[in-house]
Amino acid sequence: MNILFITDLYPVKDDEKTTPKTLFNFVKEWEKQGHKVDVIKPNFILNSFLRGKPFYKTGQYRNVLNINYWTPFWFNIIKKIRRIDTKMQSLYPKTTLHTSHFTLHYDVIIAHMPSGILFADKLELPFVAGIHNSDLEVLTNPLYKFHFKKRLEKALTNAKAIACRSFVIKDKLLKLYPEFESKTFTAPSGIDENIIHPSPLTPHPSPIKVLTCANFKKRKNIDKVIEACKGLEGFELTVIGDGKGRKKLEKIDKSVKFTGRLNHDKVLEKMRESDIFILPSVNETFGMVYLEAMSQGCITICTIDDGIAGIIKNGENGFLTLPISSEIRKLLLNIKNMDDDTLKTLRYNSLHTIREYTSDKCAREYLQQIFKIL
Repeated sequence: MNILFITDLYPVKDDEKTTPKTLFNFVKEWEKQGHKVDVIKPNFILNSFLRGKPFYKTGQYRNVLNINYWTPFWFNIIKKIRRIDTKMQSLYPKTTLHTSHFTLHYDVIIAHMPSGILFADKLELPFVAGIHNSDLEVLTNPLYKFHFKKRLEKALTNAKAIACRSFVIKDKLLKLYPEFESKTFTAPSGIDENIIHPSPLTPHPSPIKVLTCANFKKRKNIDKVIEACKGLEGFELTVIGDGKGRKKLEKIDKSVKFTGRLNHDKVLEKMRESDIFILPSVNETFGMVYLEAMSQGCITICTIDDGIAGIIKNGENGFLTLPISSEIRKLLLNIKNMDDDTLKTLRYNSLHTIREYTSDKCAREYLQQIFKIL
């Protein structure tokens, strides 16, 4: 099958460190499964500079066509693509989709993030819209009320199917627009099954090793984890990550181990050495780090109604908490007092869950859901 994928959340080059690879991983899996995938990256130039993202000239980079723009799609997209038509020629496989202006040869067009969805809508072709927290922000924040909200609502109405990146995002979207229910499904990410490597279960470890891992942004609530563990007898907290607020976090509790940023293999190693992983962040689109923690055998805790809540079911395969230090502290003490059989069952359920969320299975399911609807 021939797929056109449109999103600005996509690395143009392999060595990019500031662009998440969650959508890139879908493309990689689809290619492994025998599909041909081309990518258009609509890049708002001002965003590149404001967010410190790498800048590339408009043009073709392997299977990625990077298209720069200054204005938020007030230009004529079709004319812009026509102007770089020679670069587009290499993107055309076999099956033909028609607009009144030109022809693109794809079986399905999938667009993610607000810019990708608005771009796809302007192509006047059937497309699938992938919804992230950024889209919910446009649909609910008063700042976007008079322009972008209306345009995004129109695009979602035109979309043939809507793929929400988590169960939480799907619930939030359908509360806003229940009329989209028949064409909406969940498209979570998965992990590489080769990294599933849980450590042996240690009954009643002492101390209980707690781990958290994130960039030090306010919404990650690392301070709440540190406050919850401070002075808590029988617990040892390690924090992986870095950021502007590190010195402030270090002052909360000097007994906490701060590792700084670690490469992926080292993060997994630290997870295997830990008993509990917790990240009570808010406004997460998904949160691959939770799946990775589960894959290494950690009892994993995320925020209620956020991130991978829905995959993590409270008390069954992990725990959900409010991002409040007193609530986190209470939960940690409850886990400490659980009997061995309860913890073994919870850990078994966690590993069973993670084997259902491998990147291969999630990528296949994404396309299957699209064609059920189409």
